[in-house]
Amino acid sequence: MTKTKQIETTGKTGQLTALPHERLERVWAWGGASSSMGYVFRPTTLEQLRDVFELAYQSGRSVGLKGGGNSYGDAFMNSENIVLDLSRMNRILAWDPETGVIQVEPGVSIEQAWKYILEDGWWPPVVTGTMKTTFGGCAGMNVHGKNAWQVGPIGDHILEFDLMLPSGAIMTCSREVHSDIFHAAIGGFGMLGCFTSLTLQMKRIYSGYLQVKTSAPANLQEMFTFFEENLATSNYIVGWIDAFAQGDALGRGDAHLANYLPSGADPNPQQSLRLDRQNLPDTIAGIVPKSSMWMFMRPFMNNWGTSFVNLAKYTAGHLGSGKNYWQTHAAFHFLLDYVPNWKKSYGGDGLIQYQPFIPKENAREAFAAILRTCQQHDLPNYLTVFKRHRPDDFMLTHGLDGYSMAMDFRVTDGRRPQLTTLARELDAIVLAANGRFYFAKDSTLTPETTVAYLGQDTVNQFHALKNQCDPDHILQTDLWRRLFVA
Repeated sequence: MTKTKQIETTGKTGQLTALPHERLERVWAWGGASSSMGYVFRPTTLEQLRDVFELAYQSGRSVGLKGGGNSYGDAFMNSENIVLDLSRMNRILAWDPETGVIQVEPGVSIEQAWKYILEDGWWPPVVTGTMKTTFGGCAGMNVHGKNAWQVGPIGDHILEFDLMLPSGAIMTCSREVHSDIFHAAIGGFGMLGCFTSLTLQMKRIYSGYLQVKTSAPANLQEMFTFFEENLATSNYIVGWIDAFAQGDALGRGDAHLANYLPSGADPNPQQSLRLDRQNLPDTIAGIVPKSSMWMFMRPFMNNWGTSFVNLAKYTAGHLGSGKNYWQTHAAFHFLLDYVPNWKKSYGGDGLIQYQPFIPKENAREAFAAILRTCQQHDLPNYLTVFKRHRPDDFMLTHGLDGYSMAMDFRVTDGRRPQLTTLARELDAIVLAANGRFYFAKDSTLTPETTVAYLGQDTVNQFHALKNQCDPDHILQTDLWRRLFVA
């Protein structure tokens, strides 16, 4: 790999400028399994953004970009350097309720957007499992949703963006103008420049509800069959897998498909599109505050407890298999927001996620091997989410014509070395199946694995664009140094 350039600039006096100590904060990965100290700046204007880049040159420090802070690993951490938190650049710059085109600053969250456009009859075309992600972060990671096989990642719905380079210059990029940078910055985890505005196409909807159908596949083969039989007629499909099940039950779980209601199907769309109809409840059964639920979950966050919970969940799903009902968009999509602070249930060392993407022709065998390998190491993952995907045109893409399986692993001091060993074995399975990976979820990849799945030519092309946009390599993160710096 190309070795990164060192930042050797100095201030006007010839001395490096010291960064203010009051900016030094501990920055945590979303999974809570890792952290680092960084000098955190939270600009609100383009001028302040330029000032931070100028300070980076003067201090000899690099800059890492942070949106909502929802990446599981080190994608936005920049140890002992500058972390540029864009969450305060959160204005909606333009909205056309006739065409569904919206222009936002990078810190606008999915939550802000859907609450702004819903009552006009629109919904974001791609959303993550939490509504707290920002559009800048979503674009930087090129996130996907439960409809990825049908509509692709969020990058497929970005019409254009403005990108500030570390020099302070701003480029407007689209599929027609600076197309190479457009396709590399989306999914480029902030290594080419900082999004300052993004223009996207929203999805027209005619109800605040989705039509949902459930199923309880008895094993991995039935899970694949459920997806394949419903892909052509569904807008969304997502599966949950019990990673503890073995033998003939390997890969059993729940699956949910959902469809938009067509115009006229909802007798009261003005009511269902109201924001108060979409709010997630704060309590369970109107009694138990969800904010305290993580405390009740923690005793079950071990292999025995989670296997029991998974068995109960599968049994309940099996009994309710085939159920049809209407569910709000927010309730269907944002499962990670249902229980506030649920990550605390994993304990003080947090969790990591491992999400491989496997071509459809190899996915059955590869995923079965992955589940068995985790069990053999006595490290079954505690939450497994199963999705279908399609290829896209972005340079560092994780997209392919196949499936993904996102797996949450509890971290403890004793498990850390075991998880690293497990990850190396899983990497080998994924690479042998021609699979890919996803930087927003990664904590364990190596430079060798990154080159193996992206290809050396792609890595070289990305380095060339980085040298063009950021010749002094001001933009860096721990993930960049871990995977792209030899």
